[in-house]
Amino acid sequence: MNRAFALCLLFVPLAAIASGGADAAHHATLLLWIAVILIAAKLGSLVERVKQPAVLGELLVGILLGNLGLIGIDVAAELPSEPIIAFLAELGVVVLLFQIGLESNVQQMLAVGARATAVAVVGVAVPFVLGTMIVGPWLLPGLDAKAYLFIGATLTATSVGITGRVFRDLGCLQSPEARIVLGAAVIDDVLGLVILAVVSAIVTTGSLDPTGLAWIIAKAILFLTGAIVLGQLAAPWFSRGFARINTGIGMKLTVALVTGLVFAWLASLMDLAPIVGAFAAGLMLDDVIFRDYDRPQLEADIDRALAGADADTRTRVGAAVQAHRHRHLEELIAPIGHFLVPFFFVVTGMHVKLDLLADPHALAIAVALAVAAIAGKIVAGLVAGPVNRWLVGWGMVPRGEVGLIFAATGMGLGVVTASTFSVIVIMVVVTTLVTPPILAWLIRRQAP
Repeated sequence: MNRAFALCLLFVPLAAIASGGADAAHHATLLLWIAVILIAAKLGSLVERVKQPAVLGELLVGILLGNLGLIGIDVAAELPSEPIIAFLAELGVVVLLFQIGLESNVQQMLAVGARATAVAVVGVAVPFVLGTMIVGPWLLPGLDAKAYLFIGATLTATSVGITGRVFRDLGCLQSPEARIVLGAAVIDDVLGLVILAVVSAIVTTGSLDPTGLAWIIAKAILFLTGAIVLGQLAAPWFSRGFARINTGIGMKLTVALVTGLVFAWLASLMDLAPIVGAFAAGLMLDDVIFRDYDRPQLEADIDRALAGADADTRTRVGAAVQAHRHRHLEELIAPIGHFLVPFFFVVTGMHVKLDLLADPHALAIAVALAVAAIAGKIVAGLVAGPVNRWLVGWGMVPRGEVGLIFAATGMGLGVVTASTFSVIVIMVVVTTLVTPPILAWLIRRQAP
């Protein structure tokens, strides 16, 4: 009896160790996969040698990793659904939109606000009508009318992460076209949320609650307005408080990241995409907010270095310092972006299943749907005003993860079948992959 009891006592810790060892081995494997994704993403930057943006290489690397099972190497099939990897991908796109917001300017965004709104409205209305009333019934006859509503909703989506990354890679975030596309993509996200809510309500209840719809629109407007207006008023006070604790770049980086993450969280509370909150946070964090962190020491160093210098020299040095400070926060965030952002694009690519292309009928339908999806967004560029309308239109084309979310919602509600979902996935893949090289070509063609 005592021996049996002793064996039981011995078995319990051994079992716990074995279980813990399994978890530890799993975590160690994830560390290896993180390393593989990072180095693979950098290998994907080889596409830059043929004058393509790095994001295209990251998407292609993801497609390669996600389809190794087709050649009998089924080692990464479940990786996109791994919680840690999925979270790193989500965090990556939040950081990307925060960076894009930092490199944008509120006044410049407001200057193109009317045109961005027009582009967003047309870019949502035309694809929705095409998918619901024309292309959906024509390409996929016999489906329930609710399925066509979800096809139309899927066509309205725009992935600001992909377009924003292309503009950023090519140094064009300050162009009028980029500002219009970014503003339109944020408004598109709000309109897409409204459409998704409306379609989901029609599917689940058979009717639409006007009060609920009005509340969705009000929350979106309140958040975006409050984030930019109240944020700019409160951020200097908030920043000065932390500057009294420490004025180093570590505190500056922490405050900036915390602001971006909190705003992403607040956006999710308002039923908006977290990336909208991160973008709004970046817009409001102008470097002047952080003047209290490094200004005293910086000014003292400049005074000592320029003792006895003439006024012209002091003016030129002062301008150079201001330019550096304007970029300083972006430079602090950049290494974090280099680490996290590739996860989003590689994992997005891994969701692409090439075996869907084996069915010629489904492929033909998907390509036709993709053509309609592209045409619906290019039309939106026509209302962009006196800019490169092709560039604006193509900037709105990629559906990316947003289109997949819409389609998955329809599938979860039981109105989008597996075959229809596969067709939508191919459409999302086509619009996602063709956009970066075309945008790169249009931008280089426009360059003087």
